[in-house]
Amino acid sequence: MALAELSLQDLRCIQAAELSFQPGSNLLYGANGAGKTSVLEAVFLLGRGRSFRTRLNEKLIRHGQPQLRVVGRSQSGPLQHTLGVEVARDGGTRARLDAQSVRSLADLATAFPVQVLDPDAHRLIEDSATRRRRWLDWAVFHVEPGFAATWARYSRALQQRNAALRSGQGDLRIWDRELIQDGERLSAARERVLGCLQPYWEDVSQTLLDEGLTLGFQAGWDRDLGLAEALAGAGSRDRLRKTTTVGPHRADVAIRIRGKPVREVLSRGQQKLAAVALTLCQLEFLKQEHQVLPTLLLDDPSAELDRGRLDRFIDRVKALQTQLIVTALDRDFGLFGTPDAVFHVEHGRVTPG
Repeated sequence: MALAELSLQDLRCIQAAELSFQPGSNLLYGANGAGKTSVLEAVFLLGRGRSFRTRLNEKLIRHGQPQLRVVGRSQSGPLQHTLGVEVARDGGTRARLDAQSVRSLADLATAFPVQVLDPDAHRLIEDSATRRRRWLDWAVFHVEPGFAATWARYSRALQQRNAALRSGQGDLRIWDRELIQDGERLSAARERVLGCLQPYWEDVSQTLLDEGLTLGFQAGWDRDLGLAEALAGAGSRDRLRKTTTVGPHRADVAIRIRGKPVREVLSRGQQKLAAVALTLCQLEFLKQEHQVLPTLLLDDPSAELDRGRLDRFIDRVKALQTQLIVTALDRDFGLFGTPDAVFHVEHGRVTPG
């Protein structure tokens, strides 16, 4: 599904804007600080229900305004969806799909899959496991039926268990039963998908970094034990720390080079390349094996990449043949060929051409 139309109001520096995108390449150009990345945030918000720059949606609201509103239409042939997201100053986020309130923000991802590469891509490697879990889970969601529902049940049970730990009251075994059943399913689904990603990862990482990197799955507990045994063994520690210390919510994707964690070996630029490789291998896997073609947002894609690796990156992106929405400083930006649609962004105003 490609994004055909976008309307936004009161998002960061943009009071109002309407854009009509093409299913191929779309260029947003303008000076730094003009609002180009804000448009990408609006697109991402439609497909994920959150920003890729901040975990607090209310920070996206234009100064002095009570809320922001983003509406879009995704389309693939005759199939189309209307999506809408509103964020209030109090932090509440409401989403609608085809004029109906959504039960879960995961519904947005089904109607409009979207992925992003921005100058902070290295944080996927450098930061905590949360980002890497989110990267993996987005792929799992698109290929494992029922994953989103299982994750929602697990999260509710985890919240209840942690509340019981904080209060020091309640029988943890009540919540353990749900954690164990859904937790084992979550972990198995993640491990299956990561295994499917391996050949794509090996190919893309070798192309971009000239060296093989390995992906390993860490479930969030000792896999020599079942989750039931791991929870039982961590009971004393959980009560002391007042939180659940084992389970799928602690999972990670271990990325290594020559047996060492990449964050200990690679430079900042190389970490960005590794993060780019993770995203591209995911997109290639979804296209080749599941016919899912997400819209790819590229925020200043040439930053920190030398010419040789940039050319390899461009070749891989072009081969995806998916919708691109790219930001650049100049209108004559042509790394991905002549864009099918061009927008000038200046002082929060967006105009075609």
